Amino acid sequence: MFNYVIDEELMLKPLMPEHARHMFTLVEHSRDRLRQWLPWVDAVTEQAHTLDFIKNAIKQSTENGAFTAGLWVRGELAGVIGYHQIDWHNRSVGIGYWLGEGFEGKGYMTSACRVLVDYALLEMELQRVEIRCATGNVSSRAIPERLGFVLEGVIRQAEKLPDGYVNHAVYGLLRSEWQLLG
Repeated sequence: MFNYVIDEELMLKPLMPEHARHMFTLVEHSRDRLRQWLPWVDAVTEQAHTLDFIKNAIKQSTENGAFTAGLWVRGELAGVIGYHQIDWHNRSVGIGYWLGEGFEGKGYMTSACRVLVDYALLEMELQRVEIRCATGNVSSRAIPERLGFVLEGVIRQAEKLPDGYVNHAVYGLLRSEWQLLG
């Protein structure tokens, strides 16, 4: 993936090893909020952990075509978004994302998701995009809902977080539906 300018404030850049410090700092400043919804946050205790994540994301990109990008707001890393492993046989992919504290509620992640959905369904010609969110994570769930995804169901106790298990809302969007929305 290349750098993609969304608008005058927002840019997507593939995560590279030199972004590890920025990502670690963002996790550190957002730790209390992020740990409510993301199981990996407590395990990220030093910059080397974010570097390992980035290296793994780059490896996955070369092996599968999936990618992970930083969402930059006016030159500052605001969050991370990417495709989970692409299922090329079934032509589907999941999108995962998180935003650092202070960047939520401004439409940044909705704009970034729109770009990834467009690219997956129209450029890569995948058939389906899926987003899963904890049912209690209202902010995260608002993104697929704003973009016209269909709530397909709930997976009970889908993920173990520090405070216990959470259910996941599963949202899906098909290429034919996206074309109609566009």
